[in-house]
Amino acid sequence: MDTVGQLLRQWRRRRGLSQLDLAIAADVSSRHVSLVETGKSKPSANMILRLADQLRVPLRERNQLLLAGGFAPRYAERALEDNALSAVHNAIGKVLRAHEPYPAIVFDRRWNIVMTNRAVDPFFAHVAPELLQPPVNLVRLGLHPHGLARLVVNLADVRAVFRTRIARQLASAPDPELTALYEELLKPEFDGTSSRMIETEVVIPMILRVDGRELRLFSTITTFGTPMDVTIDEIAIESYYPADAESARYFTDSALSCRG
Repeated sequence: MDTVGQLLRQWRRRRGLSQLDLAIAADVSSRHVSLVETGKSKPSANMILRLADQLRVPLRERNQLLLAGGFAPRYAERALEDNALSAVHNAIGKVLRAHEPYPAIVFDRRWNIVMTNRAVDPFFAHVAPELLQPPVNLVRLGLHPHGLARLVVNLADVRAVFRTRIARQLASAPDPELTALYEELLKPEFDGTSSRMIETEVVIPMILRVDGRELRLFSTITTFGTPMDVTIDEIAIESYYPADAESARYFTDSALSCRG
């Protein structure tokens, strides 16, 4: 098992920082950073978290750093349905309902779907039942030939967006399960396409053909600020919006027909 110093060095290098860069950001001496990384100085729990904060280490991995340093984990990991997270769970539910009649999805760091709003349900009707067995993975659902991929007109664009997002995520915090998902669905060999990535942050709409109509959607992703729970740190809300009036009318008409 790696020592806390070795783990901190890995995170520092992953962030492209020198020992001096980290020392200045954390307001400590570069010599102290060097001593911690080489194991010649045992950092306190507060020092570990201080360095981890500057290195933008996710909460799950901060717990691992603390354990490696001989300390108890600082951040709890509870199910979203846990009573302790009821306020957050209720807030997410309100956000999802408020976004209707447009779709919204909550997913975790491995892109497993945690919650959805009612506007998502009609799209799931086009998906093979085995892909809806928990945990339902958003990437697999979107790219599998028996999933939503059969509806996506610009599948190459959507695949490139997923590839870019997950590649950045893995560069930021490696994860074996996420790597396996990337290997399964996003390597160029999966469908013979190029390994195209999205180099800029311009909005690329997802175009779906549903019931003979072409829907153009773009999305935003919302995360929680200053979370103190691993579960909250790792979830995100993706909200989809119509990119034109015709697409907006489709969702409005669908909502009205459901009420009727």
